[in-house]
Amino acid sequence: MSPFRRRSRQHSGRRPSVRDVTPRTHWLLLATLVLTLSAALLLQGYSRHMFDSTADGAVQAQGPDTAVPDAIVEGGPVIDGSAARTAAPAARTIALTFDDGPDPVWTPKVLDVLRRHHVKATFFTVGTRVAEHPELARRIVAEGHQIGVHSYTHTNLGQSPAWRRSLELRQTQLAIVGATGVTTPLMRPPYSSSNGALTDADWQAVQDAGHEGYLTVLTTLDSEDWKRPGTDRIVARSTPEGTAGQIVLMHDAGGDRSQTVAALERLLPRLQAAGFRFATVGEAVALPAAERPAVAADQWQGRALVTAVRSTDWTLDVITWLLWAAGAISLLRAIAVFAAARRHVRLRRRGPWGAPVTEPVSVIVPAYNESAGIEAAVRSLVASDHPVEVIVVDDGSTDGTADLVEALALPGVRVIRQLNAGKPAALNTGIAAATNELLVMVDGDTVFEPDAVRMIVQPFADPAVGAVSGNAKVVNRGGLLGRWQHIEYVVGFNLDRRLFDLAECMPTVPGAVGAFRRSALLRVGGVGDTTLAEDTDLTMALCRAGWRVVYEERAKAWTEAPASLGALWKQRYRWCYGTLQAMWKHRGAFVQRGQAGKLGRRGLIYLLLFQVLLPLLAPIVDVFAVYGLVFLDPVRIVGLWFAFLVLQLLLGLYAFRLDGERPGPLWSMPLQQFVYRQLMYLVVIQSVYTAVAGSRLRWQRMERYGSLPPQPGPQGTQPREASGTS
Repeated sequence: MSPFRRRSRQHSGRRPSVRDVTPRTHWLLLATLVLTLSAALLLQGYSRHMFDSTADGAVQAQGPDTAVPDAIVEGGPVIDGSAARTAAPAARTIALTFDDGPDPVWTPKVLDVLRRHHVKATFFTVGTRVAEHPELARRIVAEGHQIGVHSYTHTNLGQSPAWRRSLELRQTQLAIVGATGVTTPLMRPPYSSSNGALTDADWQAVQDAGHEGYLTVLTTLDSEDWKRPGTDRIVARSTPEGTAGQIVLMHDAGGDRSQTVAALERLLPRLQAAGFRFATVGEAVALPAAERPAVAADQWQGRALVTAVRSTDWTLDVITWLLWAAGAISLLRAIAVFAAARRHVRLRRRGPWGAPVTEPVSVIVPAYNESAGIEAAVRSLVASDHPVEVIVVDDGSTDGTADLVEALALPGVRVIRQLNAGKPAALNTGIAAATNELLVMVDGDTVFEPDAVRMIVQPFADPAVGAVSGNAKVVNRGGLLGRWQHIEYVVGFNLDRRLFDLAECMPTVPGAVGAFRRSALLRVGGVGDTTLAEDTDLTMALCRAGWRVVYEERAKAWTEAPASLGALWKQRYRWCYGTLQAMWKHRGAFVQRGQAGKLGRRGLIYLLLFQVLLPLLAPIVDVFAVYGLVFLDPVRIVGLWFAFLVLQLLLGLYAFRLDGERPGPLWSMPLQQFVYRQLMYLVVIQSVYTAVAGSRLRWQRMERYGSLPPQPGPQGTQPREASGTS
């Protein structure tokens, strides 16, 4: 919603062109977006932040090994865990194995060396990396090498619960299928080594893998290339001492593998010359079919997984950039608003607008069923210290509003009755009946300070000023909802108005307290009825006609705010939707010159950025915050939120000081960020959807609560706060 907007009441009368529409599809779309984004971030978080990057050969905690059968401990390195059987490579056969890939830098270099020496090997791949680089997995298979499973996130399967072990194997298999179209029965647990190093937990993982159809492949020679001990050491560690078949462990990922590549260039020809042959694991132990084409269903699932992982990478990159941009412009906005407020204060202290404006003022009060507050409003106007005539335009009220005003018999107050036609028509009736050039428009539930009329017309000493925005303040601030709206009016609306004043691009003179030149209104055709935000529409029309619109913070008026979430939703929905209508109607200001160009290239861009685009990002920000708490550094996430809150509190303290308000309500600002802010963002989302869908929002009238005092408070003081309005 627009933080500068003041309430412009709409009456219950409806024009024939307006139809009632209750859109629902957008909530389904929003829920789908949030759920899809949540699923994508969950996959991204699991793939990236559950990843264990500890090297395979690093020392792991050892547990008991009493459950491991002797036949397994003393058997070959290829194990069928479901049957407790093993197999070993044939004599003078070496199966080179590479773990942790594929890696975009080192896997191609390893493959190039193997191809030059006509050697086939086995690559135990990590699922997340296969999904990131499916083209490398395809190259491995296409060049005749064997591919195997090395878990999805390189986790220690022996220390993982059964559900995660199954998930890790299944997801890696799907990634391989999605990238290559084949399935593999070979699996190597991360952090495994030889048969003799198996613990009871490791053996349980081997058995579980066997029941899922996997053969576990351990090693007989560890090159220890993960330590990067030097090329000579890697070659020595990979060279057999006898003629027994071997399964050699190397790595094609996990860091700088230049020593591994260099060692291969020396090791392969040396062993070939010594009479050893190189083979894949499947060939070395004579497996009948190590790889098979995947069934169609698995291929589709695998491709979906690969696509999802790659999409989440792209999505996270986009979100990260958007959040950085949003954070940067939000910080710049806070700095700009603060600087503008300070300058605005200095400018106002320099002196009056010009010669004092003393001419009489016509005050127009459009009223529809305003019996709850009309007496207090009219009495406050009559008590003004400036000469006024008060014109109450009763727009077909059914609660005796007009009779009540007439019964007061207050001097200078007249009532005009008309059939219900809506607020714009009531205002135009008042404009036509006014006898003075200077007009003040006020809602029927608003109480003016005694000096408010005098203060709000002083800027008209400048002949370039066509309209003046006053300072609307919330009177019913007794509960949380009232406090939050009070904070919003003081910190959001009024600070923004100071910025708009300096930039000469004020988009809204609020319907609750605004002043106008009658001649300027007539020049733009009076108050329009083509939007639900007639005050914003009128203000923009005046700017485009070349008039300057300013803010006079000393002109204070007290008004009722919605006292329930339902009433607040309806009000802000109409405000926001009406503002979007006005922005679209006056989009031509972007290319105009002079005052109109300032509105277009300053005011409308500001509204588009901070009142439309940033709120639309709110669900993404919230989902990403949860993602950060779960998968990133929660201390950092909480710290960022706290820093943002401190910035808001400091800005709030400054705004409250400028408005002469006690800072007590600011204690509720942290809770406001969790509840009120979400409601306002949802309002913007629904408003944008309604606008894009071409729907029309029905006219609405806010419920009155009668919380205004019967008499205005003394000049410079606040009326009594109403209770029970939260």
